[in-house]
Amino acid sequence: MSPHAARQRRVRRTVAAGVPFAVIAAVAVTGTATGAQTGGKEKAPRITSTATLGDIPLGGFSNSLLPGTVDDDRDVRLGGIGSDICPAGRKGEFWTVTDRGPNGQIKVDGKKRRTFPVPGFDPAIVKIRVSGDTVKVIDALPLTTSSGKPVTGLPNQEGRDEAPYTYDAKTPLTHDPNGLDTEGIVRADDGSFWLVDEYGPSLVHVSARGKVLKRYVPQGLKLSGADYPVVEALPGILLNRKVNRGFEGLAQLPGGDLVMAVQSPLSVPAEDAGEGSRTTRLLRFSPKKQAVTAEYAYRFDAVGVVDPGEDDTSELKISSVVAVGRDRLLVEERTDKAARLQTVKLDRRSDILGGQWDDAATKPSLEQLDDPADSGVPVLKKRLVVDLGGIEGVPDKIEGVALVNSRTLALINDNDFGMTDGPEAFDKDGRLVDSGVETSVTYVRLPKGL
Repeated sequence: MSPHAARQRRVRRTVAAGVPFAVIAAVAVTGTATGAQTGGKEKAPRITSTATLGDIPLGGFSNSLLPGTVDDDRDVRLGGIGSDICPAGRKGEFWTVTDRGPNGQIKVDGKKRRTFPVPGFDPAIVKIRVSGDTVKVIDALPLTTSSGKPVTGLPNQEGRDEAPYTYDAKTPLTHDPNGLDTEGIVRADDGSFWLVDEYGPSLVHVSARGKVLKRYVPQGLKLSGADYPVVEALPGILLNRKVNRGFEGLAQLPGGDLVMAVQSPLSVPAEDAGEGSRTTRLLRFSPKKQAVTAEYAYRFDAVGVVDPGEDDTSELKISSVVAVGRDRLLVEERTDKAARLQTVKLDRRSDILGGQWDDAATKPSLEQLDDPADSGVPVLKKRLVVDLGGIEGVPDKIEGVALVNSRTLALINDNDFGMTDGPEAFDKDGRLVDSGVETSVTYVRLPKGL
């Protein structure tokens, strides 16, 4: 066990079980990187502080929001809140969102099964305060259906989504049309929230108290049985999203429009095309029109550029998009171990909505083109802002990026609730063997403003 992991385990033992989540203070001592400076002028990006979330029993957290939601948390702690982060107004305060909850994979007869150790877990919007080296939960909103029931994080449709199983991959669970694998988050001026989801993929409008007001899904999804309004308002080409790689990033532009990022290239015309492609898509959505108004082709850098030593192109993902001005975005390209932030401008001349690339019958597809620009596709031009992989101390699997000011970023990682894949993720009594990876918020100072 590393010294850091050992220290975190000592911290966990100091947190009293059963204490309400809202009063739990997470305490962890971390180092601070200084970066390179010459004559008072910063020459390189640097970490200015790191704060860590302490252990909060997942059952206590969930049941304090919706009593009776979780009957056995299998010793899993609150985590996964690093799916995204956005400023909450006051200094050091942020809105974050969990993903679908603890989940893993176990091979049975040579095939991977998706496990949900805490199937009653309800995804939540979590408000945090970063103070010194501590991340504290100060508020939380459970995501609920129209009738007030938990949405759950379980897959929606049999045959389209992964089949869910219990923690040991032995017993099938039931699909849930209400289930959401939430990722990006922004808050609207009226206090409501917008989220994106991996399953549909979908854009989800949520009230200020967490009730799903409407879920926008691709045309032709035919999701039935949901206990909230479902509208087929997104391009049908999105039905070809890779499993577990739907919408991941969400940004709100100054005028109110939203931009959604497809995490990975679509599987058009088939899975192998998406696995080998470096072209994914951004979509612009107008809340006023309740419609997609533009679509853009986004080109990843080569995987070995993003993550030196990695040669699997399918590891490339977009996890966060942040508005940094009118029609300008900060886009995070990453693997699980490295990330780079690029800026792009959403030029009207780059709009491909409704054209041949939204037709799954087009040959070759957008995803099959070796160089889309050579085929006349107006790929978004980008500029590298910072290579996070080159900054010592930045955690792995950064999924959320927030703009604190023009020169400071807040990064949050997804710790996967301390889960790992494989049967050894749980001991013989069915209790979690924690990975030791903690949720942290890291502030990075840039040499110059965005």
